[in-house]
Amino acid sequence: MRVTAPALRAMKAQGRKVVCVTAYDTPTGRTADGAGVDVVLVGDSLGSVLMGRSTTVGVTLEAMAHHVRATRPGVGRALLVADLPFGSYGASVAQAVESAAVLVQAGADAVKLEGRYTAEVEAIAKTGVPVMGHVGMTPQSVNAFGGHRVQGRDGGADIVDDAVALDQAGVFALVIELVTAEAAAAVTQAVACPTIGIGAGPHCDGQIQVYHDLFGLSERTFKHAKLYGDAGSVMSEGMKAYVDEVRNGVFPGPENTF
Repeated sequence: MRVTAPALRAMKAQGRKVVCVTAYDTPTGRTADGAGVDVVLVGDSLGSVLMGRSTTVGVTLEAMAHHVRATRPGVGRALLVADLPFGSYGASVAQAVESAAVLVQAGADAVKLEGRYTAEVEAIAKTGVPVMGHVGMTPQSVNAFGGHRVQGRDGGADIVDDAVALDQAGVFALVIELVTAEAAAAVTQAVACPTIGIGAGPHCDGQIQVYHDLFGLSERTFKHAKLYGDAGSVMSEGMKAYVDEVRNGVFPGPENTF
């Protein structure tokens, strides 16, 4: 049975943890979907993961739509959510609605935006597109924060306030990123929708991670992530073997020749 936004929102009352992961193409989407995750997020984190940039702010709406189209064929059961990138919703409510439509037409089931954009959430939801919110450390505002910094060390009252406003505006879930466990717990208790943490401790209603961080495919390691398989090393060694076999005339062999 396919996961829907209303079903996901109901998981909090049912006491079921929400499992989310990013994906950016058919193979990563298929792997995540086949493993049984609830949400596949085509994240603007592709700016860092796939494009090698230090922030997400350079990712365009066109790039997001491209990766939604690339990921959709691999995702059949999970809810496919797409990030609205920087510059695609901050100018006006109309811009937010139009940008959301682009991603849904590309294949997304729902969209996610960062920050306290309550009017935009309400307007997008009015068109029939479910919206996921995002509070705490919002990467698109990295320049305003002065870097990727842990939020909520003062107790997180402002984060709770933002989360409650977004919940009342109609988001079906909230990502809480890079905040203290205490602040994340306060948010989780204050809202009716499920909270999905990344670097936000164990008290959220679910967790999300970047696909590449889970399998050794990122150049860096992060405290909030855990390595579940070192695919990066396997691929590196395999590539070296391929290089050696081609240079030494071992590949292709008779079994690879028509």
